[in-house]
Amino acid sequence: MDKNRFSFEILINDSFSVINTDITIYQTENKAVLSLINDFEDGKWRYKKFQEFIWNNIVETALSKNEREKLIDDKFSTLVAAAQNLRLTDKENDIGKGSELAEIVLYGIMKHHYGALSAVPKIFYKQNTQDNAKGADSVHIVLEENHDFSIWFGEAKFYNSIEDTRLDSIIESVNNSLQTNKLKKENSIITNVSDIDLVIEDDDIRKEIKELLRNETSIDNLKPKLHIPILLLHECSKTKDSTELTDNYKKDIVSYHKERAQSYFSKQISKIGTIHKYSDITFHLILFPVPDKNAIVDKFISNVEHYKNQ
Repeated sequence: MDKNRFSFEILINDSFSVINTDITIYQTENKAVLSLINDFEDGKWRYKKFQEFIWNNIVETALSKNEREKLIDDKFSTLVAAAQNLRLTDKENDIGKGSELAEIVLYGIMKHHYGALSAVPKIFYKQNTQDNAKGADSVHIVLEENHDFSIWFGEAKFYNSIEDTRLDSIIESVNNSLQTNKLKKENSIITNVSDIDLVIEDDDIRKEIKELLRNETSIDNLKPKLHIPILLLHECSKTKDSTELTDNYKKDIVSYHKERAQSYFSKQISKIGTIHKYSDITFHLILFPVPDKNAIVDKFISNVEHYKNQ
């Protein structure tokens, strides 16, 4: 974890088996929960700090490795180039509003908390292939100990509520992403985009990853190394009504996120637990509360349009 650039406080970072209190829920060992919060200043939630996190991490998902290297000494030009690749689908409808922003936040969390390497700059890829078909919102590789690795296909959503009625849509997205044809498509994207050759320095690991991702290789072989991080940025009345980072506020968020995690995983197991080798896949539910979704998305869009016009 890069503590110098990842300053959000972690409230929960546990296996779901530790959090779960419902004995009727099974298959808890392959699931984890991460709860993050921003802090307050002058009696207000720190919007500026949150926006800075977005813009500090926008480049790796909106530009290819080669583009980033060309502009490495010119931060302003790098941000302008990254903004040009944003689709701004945030403008289209309320349901999808904030989706691109959430993808960037997930990239930042993957890099600074999980120590992940970006295998595909997904916003760059979608923009440059004109391919808006459903796929993973982030694609990362984590180099593990003992010369091992894991592959992460992420989902990112920005909701104005994470009550039960909203959970079905994210579970459906996860289900779609785990279909064999979708996994093979993601695998082909990784191996066809040159970034993997640039970010994975170890020749042996790079060859092993590429072999695992070959179209001829069974998807069954991938699943033990597959992680699905699921980011739910969400509007939260407790956060909106708070003015400082008190112990009571933290306790409220911890309690709420534990309850939501239990509901989410209960639904996920019920709906997609029969997927072949489901128990081999590791799922990470990432919860991050904000006070006002529209205010955050509107500011993000305003900043993007500013850079686009440069």
